Amino acid sequence: MGERDERGRDVNPSDLSAQTRACLDEALDQLREAAPRWARTGARERAALVERALRDTRAVATSWNDAACRAKGLDPRGAEGGEELLAGVGMFVRLLSEYHRSLLDIARTGRPELYGPVRHRAGGRLSVRVLPASLLDRVLYTGDVAEVWMEPGVDEETLRATHAAAYARPEEHAGVALVLGAGNVAALAPKDVLHQLVVEGRVVIMKANPVNDYLVEYWQRALAGFIEAGFVRLVKGARATGEYLVNHPGVDHVHLTGSEATFNAVVFGGGAAGEERRRRGESRLSASLSAELGNVSPVVIVPGTWSPRQIEYQAAHVATMLVNNAGFNCLTPRVLVTQRQWPQRGAFLEALERVLASIPPRQAYYPGAFERRAVFLEAHPDAHQIGDGGAGTMPWTIIRDVDADADDVCFREEAFCALTSETALDAESAPQFLARAVDFCNERLHGTLSMTILVDPRTRRRPEVSAALERAVADLRYGTIGVNVWHAMGIMVGSTPWGAYPGHDPSDVQSGIGSVGNALMFARPQKAVVRGPFVAWPTPAWFATHRHAGSSLRRFVELQFTGSWWGVPGLLWSALRP
Repeated sequence: MGERDERGRDVNPSDLSAQTRACLDEALDQLREAAPRWARTGARERAALVERALRDTRAVATSWNDAACRAKGLDPRGAEGGEELLAGVGMFVRLLSEYHRSLLDIARTGRPELYGPVRHRAGGRLSVRVLPASLLDRVLYTGDVAEVWMEPGVDEETLRATHAAAYARPEEHAGVALVLGAGNVAALAPKDVLHQLVVEGRVVIMKANPVNDYLVEYWQRALAGFIEAGFVRLVKGARATGEYLVNHPGVDHVHLTGSEATFNAVVFGGGAAGEERRRRGESRLSASLSAELGNVSPVVIVPGTWSPRQIEYQAAHVATMLVNNAGFNCLTPRVLVTQRQWPQRGAFLEALERVLASIPPRQAYYPGAFERRAVFLEAHPDAHQIGDGGAGTMPWTIIRDVDADADDVCFREEAFCALTSETALDAESAPQFLARAVDFCNERLHGTLSMTILVDPRTRRRPEVSAALERAVADLRYGTIGVNVWHAMGIMVGSTPWGAYPGHDPSDVQSGIGSVGNALMFARPQKAVVRGPFVAWPTPAWFATHRHAGSSLRRFVELQFTGSWWGVPGLLWSALRP
């Protein structure tokens, strides 16, 4: 097919053995036979399978997390192990719980219940509040509120008539989806499987990424109910296996979580011929496509007068965004956008570097990390390197004061390692800064997946800043926007869709096409907006600086399993103790 692997070797599905091809053919034949049966399976029966997956995941949670920690060089019983538990098992369980709730709603009334009010927004758009969805959510996500904005033209009647379409017209949604799993976060591949099953109504064959295919045995146990019923198959394999599957006539839809380069190779092929097909918009695939890809994620820091406590809190907040998963996330901040005239700009950046210096470097486990980092350091040899690298670890790295007017690698490419940058915009006021930051993020940075705005309450209370902030939220072209809370919350809560801002096509895919998650099954979501307090109390357990993060996050995940108020006192004790 003209595709080459990372060592420049040809990749060809004919390299697979006849036995391997026969096994894949058999799996797809069985899934095609099961697809109409899944389409006819009622919401209550699907809810029962999801409920079983909750029980099976709880049984395998510890061994799943231990395996991921071993692979990433983390202490499974320490704070790092708690972080991995939350991003792996915890995120998967949250989505299972949200899907279970929606399926029971569909069984009763035909559509998921909307948790919060419907509001009219700028540009003829509606928004629906989706978090908190319960009293327990108010405890677990203290002060956080999430809403989903719809595309223009969706009125209230259309909103209520079109969501949960796979259940209103199941025969239109029967088919086989191929999920090409992500290799970085332990929850993403099984989450994508769930989305195709529950929201899109397709049965699924999932090919694991070789980086984390050691987790397949745990995913198989978590999804055993779906596998035993014939609705899911999980397979391993290198690129030749993926090439065989994406071009198989038994596959109706392909979903990929990964990089833009991988997407282009899958859809158009490699080399000069593939690039020419991309320019012409000629896909090699007959299947429909969706994808969640990378992003040069910005954090916009609105100038204000911050107290020392606020500076230290936000330094820990932003450091956590970089440190999480050693920087191997599509939602890791890659550009901090500041105002050049902000008097506290230097103090904040110094505080950020102090926090990073207190956190030991992580193992750079993802392939190609050092090579990607070298590209950025070649362009910026004055980058600040914090902490000692060596033995496979990578220092935290900040490239300060990147020229906002330059065609810089920091703006064009996602570093996908333990590296971020900072750039400053000239502005005479906070409202002017916000307007210029919106233009900079929308027009200069590659990708449209997710971003965060940080604004202190004193500044935000000024009417002209409040209005400018709401204009910014309305005008930013990102699939998820966090206001005073890391945009990663958009993928954590499950009820919000997670994906690129709508409008990309395969020839210029940037952060992707379509979305995942979306437990309330909205038909035409445009963006998710998650808002939180500027300084949360207690300090969130997921902060990398939280002294008891390990125990707190284990209790948090256990509460996601049980939904029981009996676990709340223990969580609060763990989160609040000094």
